[in-house]
Amino acid sequence: MTESSVPRVLWEPDEATADSSNIVAFARWATEHKGVRAFGEGATTLEAFDYDALWRWSATDIEGFWQAIWEYYGVRSQTPYESVLAERIMPGARWFPGATLNYARHIFEGRDDDAVAIRHATELRPLGEWTWGELRRRTAAIAAGLRERGVGPGDRVVAYLPNLPETIAAFYAVASLGAVWSSCSPDFGVRSVIDRFAQIEPKVLLAVDGYRYGGKDFDRRPVVAELREALPTVEHTVLLDYLTPGAEVADTEPWSALEGPASADGAEPELEFTPVPFDHPLWVLYSSGTTGLPKAIVHGHGGILLEQLKNLHLHLDAREDDRVFWFTTTGWMMWNFLASVLLTKASIVLYDGSPAHPSPTTLNGRPSAAEPPMPDLGALWDLAERAGVTVFGTSAGFLSSCMKEGVRPCQGRDLSALRAIGSTGSPLSPEAFTWVYEEFGDDLWLFSTSGGTDVCSCLVGGTPTLPVYEGEIQSRALGFAVASWDPDGKELVGEVGELVVTQPAPSMPVRFWGDPDGERLRDSYFSVYPGIWRHGDWIEITDRGTAIIYGRSDSTINRGGVRMGTSEIYRAVLALDEVVDALVVDVPQKDGSSKIELFTVLRPGADLEGDLPKEIARRVRTDCSPRHVPDRVRAISAVPRTLSGKVLEVPVKRILMGESPDKVVSRDSLANPEALDYFTRLTDRPSGQA
Repeated sequence: MTESSVPRVLWEPDEATADSSNIVAFARWATEHKGVRAFGEGATTLEAFDYDALWRWSATDIEGFWQAIWEYYGVRSQTPYESVLAERIMPGARWFPGATLNYARHIFEGRDDDAVAIRHATELRPLGEWTWGELRRRTAAIAAGLRERGVGPGDRVVAYLPNLPETIAAFYAVASLGAVWSSCSPDFGVRSVIDRFAQIEPKVLLAVDGYRYGGKDFDRRPVVAELREALPTVEHTVLLDYLTPGAEVADTEPWSALEGPASADGAEPELEFTPVPFDHPLWVLYSSGTTGLPKAIVHGHGGILLEQLKNLHLHLDAREDDRVFWFTTTGWMMWNFLASVLLTKASIVLYDGSPAHPSPTTLNGRPSAAEPPMPDLGALWDLAERAGVTVFGTSAGFLSSCMKEGVRPCQGRDLSALRAIGSTGSPLSPEAFTWVYEEFGDDLWLFSTSGGTDVCSCLVGGTPTLPVYEGEIQSRALGFAVASWDPDGKELVGEVGELVVTQPAPSMPVRFWGDPDGERLRDSYFSVYPGIWRHGDWIEITDRGTAIIYGRSDSTINRGGVRMGTSEIYRAVLALDEVVDALVVDVPQKDGSSKIELFTVLRPGADLEGDLPKEIARRVRTDCSPRHVPDRVRAISAVPRTLSGKVLEVPVKRILMGESPDKVVSRDSLANPEALDYFTRLTDRPSGQA
């Protein structure tokens, strides 16, 4: 890379930022106690601190690094561990065997009951607060209610709930019991929820009666009834009457009964924590592949605890006076990430609703949806002002939309508390980087991250002591041996290759649910490079140690951080009689956004001139999610397939991005090579504009 090709530096930390950062404090401790060479020559902290040396230690001496995280952050175990890592293998690495602990214990230990833990707002509720005392009381009550209903270690509790403080408390309660949590957002269609929850055979379903989004009310009681019928293992269904006070569904219990007195004398229950093995399931997340049901990814108590202690302190740099917000729903791993922020001394800010719709600002009363205000993209920035947000997390798509719509976040708002903006979900374009600094000035730290549901964290992301280059991610994350590899397993620098992780890490999946021999897990991550984690992203590692993500190297469609497998979209689309076959791809655009392109083979006599495109959109919105409605629907004569019948999603996507068809697929491997000609003709325009 030549000097002229190095992008602009948009932000650099000052000496005060470096001196006060969590990562420098940890590096000094590791230097003193672990012999790490994290500081070189230099008169100041910024000059002397060597992040690359710290990362290389963390990615090579993985046992020493994770033991240091355990020790530095005071992880509490009921029993001592026998070793840090039983054996360096992937998959199958066993971390801290012998240890018994509880993730939720580390959330609540040493908290001041009068301090604020959660600030929250929705389109139905004005901005409010929960103190640590309130959070502890509500969590203990829910835990007692679940225990009365027979929930214990290993039982699954599933939640079809919005992003509310009650949901946070319910998660902590489930974790405290050693039970297993799993959640879907209420905007998910019935089929998508069943495909996820049915796999893990839940004992309890926590559900909501409805929600408000974009000024419109969505009654989910019929969906709850369908879920009850489709989940035969559920013994108890508890309904939160959030949209309509007093709402009921047959054969459900009210939320008030779950949180009711747990003893005859009415005494409030104490919050207790059940010790479980290090790799005992904490939650199940879902990440769709291109075939079959969504992958049910199991993460363990200990692995998530260590990863989030590291990530939230050292990379997010969460501090005692921070108020951390991330725009997410309960169906995205960023909700689990946000819930874990309370492992630090920071508080969190929740929001449920549309980012393009004003949230209530009144202090009292229940806002009406009779005359909703006109949509705009100011709701989250308004919330940031009202809640005093210091770290504002969102998706790359939201920032790009604000840029396109000419939003001026600081105009008419006091956002002086804001010190950092985080972006994830998809690559953030260089233009969006520039827009953030044009709007907020050069005192703000913008960090872009990329990782995923698979590890419930970032593999590459922000580091508060490093500069921000336009369009680039600052660093590889500590504890992850991230590299870019070519097809032969050769490491690349300054070139695009497959994102791989060459050493085990604690938050890698313990297993997939319903995958007893591990075949699906191996096929998902280890089939391309045996023994090496292949993540499924295109990545470039620069000679400065920064990273650039170029999107998925597989064909899963990621919208706002929620991955939906193409198989799920096909299921919705092919349910229509008029559609015989289909191919769907998500095509990156030059401005950093992407477009979902759906290509359909129609039954004779059908066309796209009438209501069929609207019906396709309705079906995808209902069965999958509103995020995955195609941006454009086209009719084609045939879907290109391999000789074994597989749809050519990734090759078609790469052709539409401007790559030569001869380089992305061998026509000899196709059952109908002439079907590619249509997509080739679409590329008579600049790359990325298909």
